[in-house]
Amino acid sequence: MSFDIIRAGHAELLVTDLNKAYDFYVETLGFKLVYEDGEHIYLRGHEERYHHSLCLTKYPKAGAHHIAFKVRSNEDLKALEEFFLKNNLEVIWIEKDYELGLGKALRIQDPLGFPVEFYYEMEKAEWSLQKYHEYKGAKILRIDHFNIHVPNVELAFEWYKKLGFYVTEITETEDEPPKIWAAWFRRKHTSHDIALTNGYGPRLHHIAFYVPDRLAILDAADILASKDYIKNMERGPGRHGITNAFFFYLRDPDGHRIELYTGDYLSSDPDWEPIIWKFHDPKRQTLWGTPAPPSWFEESSLVFNFKTKEFMPLIKPILPEKPRYLQVTH
Repeated sequence: MSFDIIRAGHAELLVTDLNKAYDFYVETLGFKLVYEDGEHIYLRGHEERYHHSLCLTKYPKAGAHHIAFKVRSNEDLKALEEFFLKNNLEVIWIEKDYELGLGKALRIQDPLGFPVEFYYEMEKAEWSLQKYHEYKGAKILRIDHFNIHVPNVELAFEWYKKLGFYVTEITETEDEPPKIWAAWFRRKHTSHDIALTNGYGPRLHHIAFYVPDRLAILDAADILASKDYIKNMERGPGRHGITNAFFFYLRDPDGHRIELYTGDYLSSDPDWEPIIWKFHDPKRQTLWGTPAPPSWFEESSLVFNFKTKEFMPLIKPILPEKPRYLQVTH
């Protein structure tokens, strides 16, 4: 591989009301405010040593503007450009924005329809990991991963393998031969940097942020409830079978799904063999067997099209959207 993608780096969400977003992300969940200008809010977690990991941009309609991966060097960006052009993808270069600490980056609309950015440079920031007096809410530490809805998981699976991602876990159907229903890929040495989930797409299912421990998630649940964000608490707290992580899924005021996440595993061994789950195993979603609500399968954020400046149309998934034990029968 002639380029080196390091990890999930940052994301930009389009929101309709910055004041509501500020209360949810900063005042309630405890993200660290980096910069705001009336059109954008830039945020990061306490463990992060770069300018931001989440940008909230004011827009008439809510959606996902892009997800981004950090690469090892500027040379990797050039190698990625060459790779994308060979795969007949248009490359858009984003110039440096020194005021916001952003270096030169490239963006593509990938074969799955997702707007994806790759970058190397970002202004370094003061580390606040041990400034415990600043922690509040969920005590957000860092961005961890993205989860995307795709109508053809096997096509997406092959694309991320071509980008040099490693497979950690797979959900497959009971067919013979089995079909891939979902997959988890990593670049950093944890359970994953991106998950591919079967469903109407392209859509952004969620962005996950790492928190210190389970207690931080339980504290966040109490805080959200006391601030009347009960309707924003979609799923959990609970324990995943896949990744083994303790989780809590929230919906922000525009419906974007945010996961509070902690306690997954190390996956650094070069001979790692993917963990295989069967589609109808109730323990894969939640180790305790508790099913996810229908909204978790059916609702996600639309994604932006750089070329048309509209949102990408949705394509029906090839495989069933959810396990049989959650299907509605009449």
